[in-house]
Amino acid sequence: MASHRKSRPTGTRVAGIRTPALATAALTSVALLSQSANAAPAADDKPSLEEVEKKVDDLYRQAGSATEKYNAAKEKTAKQRKRADALIDDVAKRTQKLNEAREELGSFASAQYRTGAAAPDTATFLLADTPQDYFDQTQLMDRMTGRQKVAVDDYIAQQSETMTKRQEATESLEALTESQGDLKTAKATVQRKLADARELLSKLTAEEKARLAAIEKEKQEEAARKAAELARQQAAQQQAQEEAAQQQDSGASSSGSAGSGSSTSTAPADSSYATKADKALAFARAQIGKPYVWGAVGPGSYDCSGLTQAAWKAAGVDLPRTTYDQVNAGTTVPLSQAQPGDLVFFYDDVTHVGIYIGNGMMIHAPKPGTYVREESIYYDGESAIHSVVRPA
Repeated sequence: MASHRKSRPTGTRVAGIRTPALATAALTSVALLSQSANAAPAADDKPSLEEVEKKVDDLYRQAGSATEKYNAAKEKTAKQRKRADALIDDVAKRTQKLNEAREELGSFASAQYRTGAAAPDTATFLLADTPQDYFDQTQLMDRMTGRQKVAVDDYIAQQSETMTKRQEATESLEALTESQGDLKTAKATVQRKLADARELLSKLTAEEKARLAAIEKEKQEEAARKAAELARQQAAQQQAQEEAAQQQDSGASSSGSAGSGSSTSTAPADSSYATKADKALAFARAQIGKPYVWGAVGPGSYDCSGLTQAAWKAAGVDLPRTTYDQVNAGTTVPLSQAQPGDLVFFYDDVTHVGIYIGNGMMIHAPKPGTYVREESIYYDGESAIHSVVRPA
């Protein structure tokens, strides 16, 4: 009797025998390749030089932002301390006057008691902490002379004013404490960011530092190229304006118009600004080579806004302390129309500033570890430029 089971094809059987061996070999190869691929990162998990550079730049920018917050907190603390001191002095003077008023009331009460014009409780109400309540209850005001009534009214008014000023002084001291806390926090943030940046740089080898310097040089060359391009654009724009002015003057002369003076109506303002800008730039140039120190306003060192504030102060113009306020302390102008003396602000959070000297260049205090120097306004790329402000 024939078997009903079908016989297995020979080819399939052979394949069935060989497949496990082939699969094992393939899996082994994949495993070895996988181990090799995974072993490379494990052996060197150090960030790339580009990543280090970006991280350091970010830390310096964050430190710059924290520095401006520190400057703002420091300025606020100084103002708050001045206000608190003034209020405390005022309270002391008012308290003295209040004591003098109480003594005057006491003398009236003593006199009335000696002459029998008032009962002993009259002296009690005159020397009470809240005599108005006593007046309302006893109606003793009718017994007083005009001078005594004036003295009581003055005492009550001074007592109320003194209590109000004491409350203001208390609130001012609380605000001062809060400002001091903000100052401490900002200072700690700056120090932490700078420490992190120094730690990253300290881990670089000599070769990596050399490569990093080469990358920085390439960035500077690109920034210089962009500055030269802006200088050419501004020169062409100025030439076009001068030619247009000459044509206008020529046309006015040929027509014999008597109103020729109108073409120079804006000259005094421009001349005045240029004179002040020259003084500000002369001061800024004299600071070149001095170190950047966060929170510093000179004369031996500066941070970015400290330098611009000091430069324009030398020209007789008072700027606020921080970049956040300086950016609002003038007229915003297009970059193409920037003039020497204008302030150039950087980054979306407005945490850096330099003073424009012309030809796409500026003087600024860049960051910790550097010195006040001339540099292209494109030192951190065109996208980093926030705005240009004419402060006077």
